[in-house]
Amino acid sequence: MSKRKGAETMETVFSPAVTLEGLAQRPTQPLVVVISGPSGAGKDSLIRRMKELQVPFHFVVTATSRPPRPGEVDGVDYHFLSRERFEAGIRAGEFLEYAVVYGDYKGIPRWEIENALASGKDVILRVDVQGAATLRRLIPEAVFIFVIPSSREELIERLRARGTESPESIARRLQAVEEELKHWAEFDYVVVNRNQHLDEAVADILAIIRAEHRRAHPRAARREPMSPPPSSR
Repeated sequence: MSKRKGAETMETVFSPAVTLEGLAQRPTQPLVVVISGPSGAGKDSLIRRMKELQVPFHFVVTATSRPPRPGEVDGVDYHFLSRERFEAGIRAGEFLEYAVVYGDYKGIPRWEIENALASGKDVILRVDVQGAATLRRLIPEAVFIFVIPSSREELIERLRARGTESPESIARRLQAVEEELKHWAEFDYVVVNRNQHLDEAVADILAIIRAEHRRAHPRAARREPMSPPPSSR
């Protein structure tokens, strides 16, 4: 009886509907990967490093009403819009999602998502924690990655190093971080971005994406139009 059961098992595994060659060569669908985390986690640094490594992803460029920081390039790091232009875009329904973050607007232009999905590549979005909550409703099949620094001291050091944050601004951001950390369990993965170890964090994200492509039941990037976002948060 044991030999017969074994034979049945082998027949099931190698049934005519599935071959080793077919399984090994099955096509993968592009992923939508959402990278989020508190201010000072290093999200921008991770995105820049992945671009430097020329990984074959489509990076969605977020729009913001804040002024550029030193070294930032319009259309590459962000779409830098005036507050008036951003608000006009909101009224015209140009954003998939948007929010007021530390007093400035941030949002994802709809044309960026359309271009991303048309590329046929994995799509990388960088958003704040509020934005991730909205995208979770709009794109539930996306992969959500929560990026954090290794300690509070490391976070404070990064905020000070920007040279654009007053002591009051840093205090507000630290208070916001405490609230944002409460949402970590809503994400699929947590990546620690330690000082001087940026490439390790990038490697973790790339490993997550590779593993997601090898799922027996893969996620599929949304192809139909997305519903408009709810009202501003």
